[in-house]
Amino acid sequence: MRVSRALAVLTSAALLGAVLAGCSDDGGDGKGAADPAASTTRPAASEAATGTDAEAAGDAPLDVPEETTEAKTTPAAKAPSLAVGESGTYEVGETDEYGENFKVTSRMKVTVVSAEYVTPAQVNTTNQPEKGQYVALTLTVRNTGGAPADFAAYGMMKWEDAKTAAQDATTLEGVGEGADLDTTYKPGQSVTGRLVLDVVRRGGVVHYYDANAGGESPSFTVELPK
Repeated sequence: MRVSRALAVLTSAALLGAVLAGCSDDGGDGKGAADPAASTTRPAASEAATGTDAEAAGDAPLDVPEETTEAKTTPAAKAPSLAVGESGTYEVGETDEYGENFKVTSRMKVTVVSAEYVTPAQVNTTNQPEKGQYVALTLTVRNTGGAPADFAAYGMMKWEDAKTAAQDATTLEGVGEGADLDTTYKPGQSVTGRLVLDVVRRGGVVHYYDANAGGESPSFTVELPK
């Protein structure tokens, strides 16, 4: 009888332990086995934040740079480079009070009739060339535009070559002999005249700078013979 009671007690104790263990596993204290539904993988905090940022970015307007339109400027016509016997046309006009914003008002055509190296006696002077060599340059200038235009060579013609930088080539030699190129030309008018220039040596080029075109770039260039 005592053995039976002992077995009954042990059995009861075992059953009680099993019940208590079961209660503990079922989360009686709020820390039981994990719920299968709760074990579903959830995005990390950083991923969630990224998703929120993406949604915010989708709602906000994109910061697209505004298109800018550059002011278009008409490039100046290339200055003609002329050998003896050749002709070319250049534009004349006016600038604003600051010497900018050149506006074409007319056009001039120039023809290089001849270019001859001369001695002082050949141009009726006793003055020796200061630079090195006189050259008699004969040009025909014609106004082919629709408005009056000036041609003024004195102080506006510069000679240069591969060795020597640009030098003022104009002189007063020969002034008053024959037709004067330096004058105002009405549309259709022309003059053929001679300029006596003082250059460093034979060859090279002579640039003409039109004061009414700003005088920064040559209006035309004459290629001198060697």
